[in-house]
Amino acid sequence: MYIGGKSAVEIADEFGTPVYVTDEQRVRENYRRIYGAFSRFMDTRVHYACKANTNLAILSILREEGAGIDAVSIGEVMSCLKAGFTPDRIMYTGVNVSDAELKAVSELGVMINLDSACEMERLARIAPCSDVSFRITPGVGSGHSAKVTTGNKGAKFGIPLDQVIDTYARAKDLGFNIKGIHAHIGSGGQVVEPFMDMMEVLIELVNELKGLGIDLEFIDMGGGIGVPYRPQEEEMDVEELASNLTSMIEEETDVKTIMLEPGRYIVCDSTVLLTRVNDLKDTGVKRYVGVDAGFNTLVRPTMYDSYHHVALANRMGKACTSKYDVVGPICESGDYLAHDRVLPDPQVGDLVAVYDAGAYGFSMSSRYNSRPLCAEVLVNDGKAELIREAETMEDVWRHQIVPERLR
Repeated sequence: MYIGGKSAVEIADEFGTPVYVTDEQRVRENYRRIYGAFSRFMDTRVHYACKANTNLAILSILREEGAGIDAVSIGEVMSCLKAGFTPDRIMYTGVNVSDAELKAVSELGVMINLDSACEMERLARIAPCSDVSFRITPGVGSGHSAKVTTGNKGAKFGIPLDQVIDTYARAKDLGFNIKGIHAHIGSGGQVVEPFMDMMEVLIELVNELKGLGIDLEFIDMGGGIGVPYRPQEEEMDVEELASNLTSMIEEETDVKTIMLEPGRYIVCDSTVLLTRVNDLKDTGVKRYVGVDAGFNTLVRPTMYDSYHHVALANRMGKACTSKYDVVGPICESGDYLAHDRVLPDPQVGDLVAVYDAGAYGFSMSSRYNSRPLCAEVLVNDGKAELIREAETMEDVWRHQIVPERLR
């Protein structure tokens, strides 16, 4: 197996396992594809949803490409500033935000996308006359799991639909500089129709707000554009998505700019998780391939029952022999990466590649069982570079303090 022109086996030998390996050119290609699909129809701002992957090298690649940022925490905002983004290229969309965080974000000069009327009133006291947008709850939900469906009625995110007009009117009275309207229906949607349903709701609100003298600069459709995780699964038709949504905006409103916030779409298939086979077990009921990456390294299969394709990176093209569960070293029954996968006859020392690990892979990893976080590697035109060192146990202990009386 080769990743970005570099042997996966060589990468694992040089940097150890488990290790996340990202193909730089794939990140660039994905950004250019989604930006090109929309910008050919109307003015477009692509704000990368950086919660998918906040590695500074990945952020720097997207800064070079001209992306903006969708950030959901002060930590993400600060990381993006460190990667060279200017505040005007970042929009902050928090939920249940503290006054301290609102103050910190506003002092950095970042536009705030408000999630509630309560947050609006608090921001009016902290930073009056700020540039703002509002996240609304469109009553349309979509996603690969109920845990990531965010736009449905009653969701914890956004201004409820029946409160939107009053909230905007109040924002105008408070003196805010109102820039736009935003909705996000969920993560991993693979069909166009829910996005169109959401846009119909946004357009109706935009036109009603115009009647109140509130003219918006942009409509933000959020993110959630899905990617295929399974072999033979069809890709989202982003050209159709872009054509349909932009034509709706242009035909039915005076808004000139569309904003979108892809995260998974940009980084998911750019990255492979490489993990080493440590152990093999045949229980008579199941055959297990035990590897050195568990749900501490990639939590999606355990948390969302997500599918990630797996292959033996050092046996590509070899005939498959039996079905195996690929499981990790965590002391939990739910610690698995893949169920019932057909693989070539595995051996201790083989290298398992877990595909499509760039979104919510490292960013959701943990130190559970006191296992240090793994390394990240960037590959570009056959050259592999370390972009995050693997942690040591000293890193795990670094901020722990044992009271003197217990020593």
